[in-house]
Amino acid sequence: MNTKATSPEKLDTVRWSVVLLLIVVGMIGFYYFDEQWIWVRILGLLTVIGIAGFVAAKTGKGHDTLIFIRESHTEVRKVVWPTPQETMQVTGIVIVMVVLVAIFIWILDSVLMWIVRLLTGSGG
Repeated sequence: MNTKATSPEKLDTVRWSVVLLLIVVGMIGFYYFDEQWIWVRILGLLTVIGIAGFVAAKTGKGHDTLIFIRESHTEVRKVVWPTPQETMQVTGIVIVMVVLVAIFIWILDSVLMWIVRLLTGSGG
């Protein structure tokens, strides 16, 4: 008698197939019921996507993704964000540098255009 349990990989394959099937059925249903109000269709589609997300979260990769999202959220809370004053100062410096680089490129373009006109004899 074979008492081997179903392997997790096979269960994950079944779960991903269910997820794909749910998404396809949700999209087909969204367009099949086109005579219904749009908010009802959107609510139905979001419900199906939510169920598919729940099933996907039960897979190995889905569980790893949820752990990653939780850890990312924890790391974002650890970040020291700049004060509004620091943000305005850095923004001002960036704007000044963009203007200075634009002026430099404009001057360089004008000089190169003048040299090309001088060498080709065009422009009077």
